[in-house]
Amino acid sequence: MENKLKIKLSIADRVYPLTVELSQEEGLRSASKKIDLMIKQFEENYAVRDKQDVLAMCALQFASQLEQKLMENSIDGTQAMDRIKSLNERLDQYLAKGSE
Repeated sequence: MENKLKIKLSIADRVYPLTVELSQEEGLRSASKKIDLMIKQFEENYAVRDKQDVLAMCALQFASQLEQKLMENSIDGTQAMDRIKSLNERLDQYLAKGSE
């Protein structure tokens, strides 16, 4: 329990007590602030009657952003693997020439 920290996060006017790893605290506090900022933006821009609707929209937006990043990374990963294979082939050819 020595690496654990008890914190309280406020999200949508509710306080959530959490026990977290010390290394997670900053990320969780930052995420909490981003959620509250997004809630405020949704409430200002749309006629929202229920906090649950706003929280659902926040969850959808964050999940959408994560999915987009994952898709971009998988595309980049494929391209990187193709480049590595190409470089390996060129290196093999170069080494084969050197041993002749």
